Amino acid sequence: MGAVGAVRELALFLGTLLYAYAEAAVRLLLPARRKAVGGELVLLTGAGRGLGRATAREFARRQSRLVLWDVDTHGLRETAAECEKLGATVHTFVVDCSKREEIYSAAEKVKKDIGDVSILVNNAGVITAADLLSTQDHQIEKMFEVNILAHIWTTRAFLPTMMDNNRGHIVTVASAAGHFVTSFMVAYCSSKFAAVGFHKALTEELSTLGKDGIKTTCLCPVFINTGFVKNPST
Repeated sequence: MGAVGAVRELALFLGTLLYAYAEAAVRLLLPARRKAVGGELVLLTGAGRGLGRATAREFARRQSRLVLWDVDTHGLRETAAECEKLGATVHTFVVDCSKREEIYSAAEKVKKDIGDVSILVNNAGVITAADLLSTQDHQIEKMFEVNILAHIWTTRAFLPTMMDNNRGHIVTVASAAGHFVTSFMVAYCSSKFAAVGFHKALTEELSTLGKDGIKTTCLCPVFINTGFVKNPST
């Protein structure tokens, strides 16, 4: 990339950053009415720690019923215990979101034994920070399996009922890396660009189909010190 291209990229990044801060300031001064989620059945992937655990606690405080998925049994139990202390009803499933059949199997159990999921939060994610040639094939595959394909499989599992009822909410947790690239994260950025694209395409498709009762949200965090990566500020 030449000097002109670098300046253009920097200007785009700064412009987007300033817009985000301005939007946040407006929302702080003129907050929108919060979505009522009491009694809703919320399924959250990647709930065993970090952002997933914090999100689960927030839903618990708002009296949602929770279905928590994670591959980490210990972390999942800790999150469930914290949410139960807040008064929430919690169901846990140990699910490896890199495996499509595990997702579909767990989804069937949820629908059969618990009920219809009305809010789906696709939060599970993995990252390997290394230059492209040093990143192993299986690490690249894992990032795409969890960071984007799992979003598609969970949505395919729970969207039909939402479509029938024209009611629901699908949340895609992507990343700022889905908008801006950085060195040593080629595969990760690619998977997060795909997640952002999935959200946009799904939103457009639901609109085209007239399913205005199904809402979509895409979250793109920057750096959050959750233990997901070491030294997130760097």
